[in-house]
Amino acid sequence: MPLSTEILANLSISPKMALSTETLTNLRKLVDDSCADPHVDIPGVTVAVVGKDGNDLFAHSSGKRGVDSEEPMTLDNIFWIASCTKMITGVACMQLVEKGILKLDDGEHLESLCPELKTLTVLRTDGTEEPKNKAITLRMLLSHTAGFGYSFFNERLRKWGNPEGVDEFSGRFEDIKLPLLFQPGEGWEYGVGIDWAGIALERATRLTLNDYIQLNILHPLGLHNVSMIPTADMKSKLAHMHERNADGKIRERNHLLRAPLVVNTADKVAVAAVFNGGGAGFFAKPQEYTKVLAVLLNDGTCPRTGVQILRKDTVDEMFKNQIPNFPNFGRQGIPAAKPDLTNPVPDIYPVGDAPQGWGLTFMLSNSDATGRSKGTAHWAGLANLWWWCDRENGVAGMVCTQILPFADAKVIGLWAGIEAEVYKGLKQQA
Repeated sequence: MPLSTEILANLSISPKMALSTETLTNLRKLVDDSCADPHVDIPGVTVAVVGKDGNDLFAHSSGKRGVDSEEPMTLDNIFWIASCTKMITGVACMQLVEKGILKLDDGEHLESLCPELKTLTVLRTDGTEEPKNKAITLRMLLSHTAGFGYSFFNERLRKWGNPEGVDEFSGRFEDIKLPLLFQPGEGWEYGVGIDWAGIALERATRLTLNDYIQLNILHPLGLHNVSMIPTADMKSKLAHMHERNADGKIRERNHLLRAPLVVNTADKVAVAAVFNGGGAGFFAKPQEYTKVLAVLLNDGTCPRTGVQILRKDTVDEMFKNQIPNFPNFGRQGIPAAKPDLTNPVPDIYPVGDAPQGWGLTFMLSNSDATGRSKGTAHWAGLANLWWWCDRENGVAGMVCTQILPFADAKVIGLWAGIEAEVYKGLKQQA
């Protein structure tokens, strides 16, 4: 949706940002040092940082495409971005909210699009189930208050799936048809809610989620290496998936989200059968993902093309705390319900005791420990990918690896180091 001449005339993009040679050198060293020994450190990583002007402040890859590969990791490599998908799905849903096609707070409307939600049960702590007592809204789905969970983050849900188990990454719609863990609106639990938001979008638009996002977000931004059904070229550049053993050593493993990687893209029927997961379905080149973050930095408008993706008031709503009644939601901890997929996480964001917040699809910062503003959005992907978006300071970035289980200490350390060095550099340039 191109901007009008009037809006273009009033659009004010910050002058080109830059980091000093010293800061860039320090950042490259951080990245390179993190891959010093691919068998015990990080086998390969890409880091991309973008400024409010939409240009890269820093972009660097290090290590190997895979620990068993001789190919170096490069800026052209493609990553499964897992839950980093959720932000893009949220942007797409909010476009439809602006048009009145989806409604944030109308549960009857949402459940008319997704009638499967009407008959959901709530899984009690004793393993029995009860009917849900209220309608689920789009806002609940985007803020993780509908009651959905993930089996790898929740022991109760994992046990419910026995003996055949639950596989949220099977590529099948049937595998996100899970019971709720509490009555809608009565708690916070990270789960498949945003997958359901994507289903609502598909049924409202009669497009697949991937097709809608390509047409209304990615192509208008000039991005061609972000997709739920990777092209042959994207697949040829896919970073390998890894697992860190209990002894700290890295080995390669099968990819978690295989269906879109092995489907015959020439077979339209087969492609249509692959579930477009709004919660974790995208594969992407990191420097293209950060271009979407740059849109959020500029209140919904692309600084490179002038294309408006969202209105400012919509972006403001996405960055507003949606769960003031659950200020300690992240401190309930995440158990290692499936230890091959996640480490135990005692506190999602363990900095201080200030109230935590959640926007529409992402966490909101409660600390400036690295230099970020307290209104910064951030989130992660299961295979140890981490992004942040700081509208106040006009900077966003992403650290991408392909390592399981989640919450790898070495990757988290790199993310914190990158952020701190970026803010230190920006402060020096101010």
